[in-house]
Amino acid sequence: MSSFADIQVLIIVSDPKLRAQLRAMIEQFGFGVVHLAINANTALHHLRSRRYELIICDYALGNGQDGQHLLEDLRQHEIIAADTLFVMITGERNYDRVVGAAELLPDDYILTPIVTGALKFRLERLIEKREVFLPAWRAAAIGNWLGAIDYCMTAEVSLPQYLIDFQRLEAGFHIAAGKIDEAQSLYRQILSTLRIPWAQLGLARCLVFRKDYVAADRILSELINEHPNFMAAYDLLARTRTEDKRADDAARVLKTAVDRSPLRLARQRYLGELALEAGDAATAEEAMSEVIRQSANSGFPDPEDHVRLAQALIAQDKTASAKNTIADLDRRLMGHPKAKLCSALANAMLHIHQHDDKSAKAELEKAAKLAGEGEVLSPSLSRELVQGCFEHDLKGPGSKIVTHLLRVSGDERMVVGMREMLAKRGFARLSQKIESELQQEVKALVAAGAEMARANDYDGAVKAMSEAAERMPGHPVVLFNAALALLRHIEHNRWDDELARHARVLIERARNLDPASTRLATLAEYMHMLIERYGALGDPDNEPLLVHRARG
Repeated sequence: MSSFADIQVLIIVSDPKLRAQLRAMIEQFGFGVVHLAINANTALHHLRSRRYELIICDYALGNGQDGQHLLEDLRQHEIIAADTLFVMITGERNYDRVVGAAELLPDDYILTPIVTGALKFRLERLIEKREVFLPAWRAAAIGNWLGAIDYCMTAEVSLPQYLIDFQRLEAGFHIAAGKIDEAQSLYRQILSTLRIPWAQLGLARCLVFRKDYVAADRILSELINEHPNFMAAYDLLARTRTEDKRADDAARVLKTAVDRSPLRLARQRYLGELALEAGDAATAEEAMSEVIRQSANSGFPDPEDHVRLAQALIAQDKTASAKNTIADLDRRLMGHPKAKLCSALANAMLHIHQHDDKSAKAELEKAAKLAGEGEVLSPSLSRELVQGCFEHDLKGPGSKIVTHLLRVSGDERMVVGMREMLAKRGFARLSQKIESELQQEVKALVAAGAEMARANDYDGAVKAMSEAAERMPGHPVVLFNAALALLRHIEHNRWDDELARHARVLIERARNLDPASTRLATLAEYMHMLIERYGALGDPDNEPLLVHRARG
């Protein structure tokens, strides 16, 4: 086991006495670097500037945010690495309540009052276990998902005490590598002997990727009946029913989840969006009000939350409250990149409700201009903006927004939603024309890159496909081909850390858009071959480290 001296620690504690006590203990144990944070915002500043292997966080942080909120933010926004240890400090009286409400669990809980010997022993055990899994995480961090799978499969035999942990990791790496069938098979294998909730959830997720919503719904419904506090199952079930065009049912599932565990920002936000779609403005108002309240103490505010709250209030004819909500957006979030766009859209909605078409059109024109300059709204609010444009004689700006949105956010839900919305308003031919032009553009860009590669102009192919990915970041085909161009450049020249890093980013973006694509497995195998050929490893900071060795 590595010594404590190799471990960088961040202590997040608001109470000065407890903070000083923990610092003294951690320094006494011999940890290499120890930094302090007094609240979540200070912690985010530290975590965005450097990497820590161990975070020790008090549950009670004050100012409306607790350690559980912070952990969920850090993992959701991928601010901490997968191998970062997160230890929660809490009083014994609060332990049952904290653990019962926790959804994303920390690696361990330490109860106060803290005993020096017990803390050292617990940390030693955690770091020892972390080192067992570290090779898999490092392989995955540089895009070597097949290498991570190989390590897990070997370790399952050599370290049988961690069998289930390695199988869980292995299944996740199969999904990352685009091998959905293998992940599904492994989850079924686990469930044949042990009925483990995370394996049931993983199997359902694979079925959702395959669009087998009926089978996924059945598994998730059973899982919730057996484990009513397994909150991730509610989220996936709501997504499943949304994809299956059952927005009302999805909203009911999320409402149940929110009633059980009201402190998850992402869930409240999703409930508000689904409630608006289902026409339940009162539920949407309640959910979005809570989102704005919670996000006030988070480092991740989103101006769209104010738009949705204003939308819910307008639907209930609460115009004064809607105006206050827009004013709050302007006052608190105007520094956010999307704030001006969201403010214009919310004001347009309010003017439309008040039958002030002139003011509405002016705000829509402003929003359309901002949307065309790079900022992208979520699919639901994008449809609201386009719909407003087409209903107020702004066909030109509306068409430009549709084209821009399908370029930068061309996931299936966006495409289908835009297509259906335009068809309802008699613009089906326009929708077909825009989609056809984009498809032709994609084909032309991919063909140009492929032609350069065939001519051995790998620099040109990388440049052309990277520019294509910047122009059309919402198209999986463009992203896949851009990643392929980068990997071909590496194969035919030499290992390049920056090109490999760029390829990983493109592959991950493409995976988010099309997780069941067969291209993912092809690229995973290609990346694995290149890493094996050149001996690229992961260093302690999760950055590529090239170990020179002969090809072959």
